[in-house]
Amino acid sequence: KRRRLSPPEDGARNMPGFAKHDLEADYAQRLAKKQTKEKQKNKLMIKTQEGRLAENPRNEGQEGADDDADSFLASDDEGDGDSGVADLQPKPKPKKPRLPPKEEIRLAKEELAKAAQSISEDPEEHIGQLGTLIELANHDNITVKKLALATQLAVYKDVIPGYRIRPLSQADLAGKVSKEVKRQRAFEQGLLNGYKNYLSTLSHLAVAKTSKKIDQQAASSLATVAISCARTLLTSAPHFNNRGDLMGILVKKLASRSYDADSANCREAIEKLFQEDEEGHASLDMVTQLTKMMKGKSYNVHESVLNTFLHLRLLSEFSHKAAPNHVDKDKPDENFKKPKFKKEFRTKREKKVMRERKQVEKEMKQADAAVSYEERDKNQAETLKLVFVAYFRILKERVPHLKGAVLEGLAKYSHLINQDFFGDVLEVLKDLINEAEAAQENDPEDEGDEEDLEVDEAARRSATRESLLCIITAFALLQGQLDVAKQATALSLDLTFFIKHLYRTIIPLSMDLDIELGGKIAHLSDPNGLHVPSTKDNKVNVATTAVLLLRSLQSVLLPPTNTKSVPPVRVAAFIKQLETLTLQLPQKSAIAVQELLKQVTKTHSGRIAALWHTEERKGDGVFDPLSQEVESSNPFASTVWEGELLRHHFDPKVREAVKAVEGNV
Repeated sequence: KRRRLSPPEDGARNMPGFAKHDLEADYAQRLAKKQTKEKQKNKLMIKTQEGRLAENPRNEGQEGADDDADSFLASDDEGDGDSGVADLQPKPKPKKPRLPPKEEIRLAKEELAKAAQSISEDPEEHIGQLGTLIELANHDNITVKKLALATQLAVYKDVIPGYRIRPLSQADLAGKVSKEVKRQRAFEQGLLNGYKNYLSTLSHLAVAKTSKKIDQQAASSLATVAISCARTLLTSAPHFNNRGDLMGILVKKLASRSYDADSANCREAIEKLFQEDEEGHASLDMVTQLTKMMKGKSYNVHESVLNTFLHLRLLSEFSHKAAPNHVDKDKPDENFKKPKFKKEFRTKREKKVMRERKQVEKEMKQADAAVSYEERDKNQAETLKLVFVAYFRILKERVPHLKGAVLEGLAKYSHLINQDFFGDVLEVLKDLINEAEAAQENDPEDEGDEEDLEVDEAARRSATRESLLCIITAFALLQGQLDVAKQATALSLDLTFFIKHLYRTIIPLSMDLDIELGGKIAHLSDPNGLHVPSTKDNKVNVATTAVLLLRSLQSVLLPPTNTKSVPPVRVAAFIKQLETLTLQLPQKSAIAVQELLKQVTKTHSGRIAALWHTEERKGDGVFDPLSQEVESSNPFASTVWEGELLRHHFDPKVREAVKAVEGNV
């Protein structure tokens, strides 16, 4: 049966118009309700706070709304939401909460100890733990930084091999090797990379630069730790790679204007390196950097930096393992008994092969020793060349505060100077003595202006000490090489100028208050507040003035060759002056001078006896102690009357020394 869907036309005509409108609205409303009806989604049960199981009340509409809100495409009509570009940017990682400093230090100690222990137990297996140490060395906590630097120092001292790691070439990387070789290479390269990073950190911290996170005090303390680590590594492993970086850290510190405790420690480390270096490679590298640094600063460096050259082992004989043709062995202990082994049976052929093998090994050892000996001499010759170039440049430029150190170095290495330069060196020494005398004569003597007097005293060089050093250097040049001493006349090397100057210096030295004070000896100032001339702050080297005087007199009166050739008049004049000097000297210096006179009188007893016996007097006239010429002072016209006063000296050692001197004549 068909159903009529529309009313008949007659009925439709009788229906009002608004009725049709209500039917359409009702149909649209029903359709909208059907689309917006909430549909529950089947989800897992949830447990409430009371512990009961209940259905999840979240519906699909809410989930879709949340998804749309989280989507970067979602945006509202008002434009209050974030744009898509902003939503695409990565979200910042949440920062870890900062622990208290003590807790950070405690945790860092545990990590450092764990990493260091694992590396020490098996370096090849756990060499990657160096990354942990490097990470902790970049920590913001200053104490953690210091601990990490010290831990790395201990680890590298323990792990560094006794050889220099050779960088791998392309051929080495391309070739096939065994697993053991690969493992060894991985260990060496990992160690080398970590070591380079460590040296870079030390070089950066040693400068003591401040930043936003590090103040001046913290930067200074870090610099001290970095310098200490660098000098320890240099002295403990000077053979390892990147030795020049460690040397650069110490040299850069010595080049600074201020000379503090860190600078003194760097100097001591360099001196230790010079003393313990047998092959000469490390010494050559260090001297190269030092001379380059001093030249760049126009030799405006501390005197102790130049004095490090005095500790070099330049072309000197070694006490052990230094023979040119064989390798010396340590002497066996007498109390040590060799264990007895059962003699193994060998055939004649095996014995012959063993003898041949031992002979080959012996020849190889001799060849290695000869090569090492030649290489050492070559390195030391290059080092000596650099040292002498620096010395002569300083003398040429007349650097005031370094002249004493240069003269001391020339006196020590005089036996290594070429004979062709002797004449030029002596002329330079004469000029230095003349300049010292001129500076001493021009010193202000007025006491009116105390401030000007203090300034002049601080800037004044110790002219007497420099003159004595020049005399010592001149005689050391002549006496250091025996062939030169024998041919002094042929080479026109006349030292009369230096002898005359030494004779004129003795009387002024009797009034020197600081004759027994060295550069490192602390002494009190005048309690009355008076201005006393002192050379404490401008010592040319660490030796006292009394020691320099005795060394000069030893060279003049008791030369190593042709001792009897010294004229009797010269010996008598110096003895007379020294007896007068002893009356004014302190206790120790007086004893030292009398011991020197004991040796002189024992050597020249027969030719100077007239000074003690008036009936054997040979000279006429009057003795002139202030004469400019030694021979014209007429010493035999006087007697050694000072001995009678020295017999009553308060020190019994001086009295005994005087009796010994008189007993020789």
